[in-house]
Amino acid sequence: MKLNQTAVAATLVCACAGAFAQTAATSSVTLYGTIDQYLNYMTSSSGVKIKSVNDGAFLRSRFGLKGTEDIGGGMAIKFQLEGALSADTGASGTSGSLFDRQSWVGVATPQAGEFRIGRQNTAIFFRGDYIDYGSRTLGSIVNNFGTPSRYSNDLSWISPRWSGLQLESHYAPGESTAGMGAQAVYQLAADYVNGPFRVGYADITGKPNKGAAITVKKNITYRNLYANYDYGQGKVYAVFIRSNNSTSSADGNNAATILGNVGALVAGTNADANRFYNIVQLSADYRVTSQLRVGALYGKIVDTSNSGHGAKGGSIGAYYDLSKRTTLLALVETMDNDKNAGFRPSGSAGVSPNFTGNDVNGRRINGIQTGIVHRF
Repeated sequence: MKLNQTAVAATLVCACAGAFAQTAATSSVTLYGTIDQYLNYMTSSSGVKIKSVNDGAFLRSRFGLKGTEDIGGGMAIKFQLEGALSADTGASGTSGSLFDRQSWVGVATPQAGEFRIGRQNTAIFFRGDYIDYGSRTLGSIVNNFGTPSRYSNDLSWISPRWSGLQLESHYAPGESTAGMGAQAVYQLAADYVNGPFRVGYADITGKPNKGAAITVKKNITYRNLYANYDYGQGKVYAVFIRSNNSTSSADGNNAATILGNVGALVAGTNADANRFYNIVQLSADYRVTSQLRVGALYGKIVDTSNSGHGAKGGSIGAYYDLSKRTTLLALVETMDNDKNAGFRPSGSAGVSPNFTGNDVNGRRINGIQTGIVHRF
């Protein structure tokens, strides 16, 4: 009897171990994150200076969970939950939101690509590495204009890569009581890779609300065309953007967006929607050693209404990989606002504190930053 019990127990243990091994082989959950801290020194031509410890020069501090479950036939269920934090203070990225950066679930198929639903990064935000040497973060004129980053209630499709070409589309309905399509956000994108060349396009459109109170019935758009070339020791980048997604706030003449960068929808009441900007930027980097990479860029924001709301500037930077997970960085940047412009430096997270009012409008802003990024 004891022998039979021992045999049964051994069989159960083997069966459980086999089931666990099968599960482990077909599904996974990963805890990940980054800690990004830097010292910031900025000056305004008004004479005001800022000295601060900040979060998010290159990769906003964050934590997250992502996972995959193989369901057979080459298909998989995928999810991602990601929340921001300010590591310099320990505060959450957005009050009341645990996973303010991403919270989606989807299915991946071998032929049709991926289908996702939930709060997701925009197509152009995902392509930050293709824009300039700093991955469109601190020191980037493109980033100082503002980039729509993520929207809630988003339905997306990401194709497989066909002969170098990958397509992407998003639709976030806006969930407005004004009816179908009111305040919806649409996205279309294409990315093509052929050897050392990459070229792509990303398009974001935010629809205004509907109703008798709507005074500005104009879409807010962000059209981004980018290209880069890998010459072996580094890359050369070029980008062109056309957008009307810039407006004033108490912080400066161009310190806010009409279609929010992280979720706010188009109200349809802002006359700044009639002012379009063209943003052009050239950039390059060079890998000095296997650990050290340096880069530089120059960019210009052109106010096509000729009302003095443009800006220009550039940066140089260095990134040193202390290990596979830890990078040291140093940046020097400058931006010169036109007489009526109020653009401000921004990183992966907003610079805090930042210049406001008379210290930003029409002013030249210079900055020096040095920091550390750790990934886990």
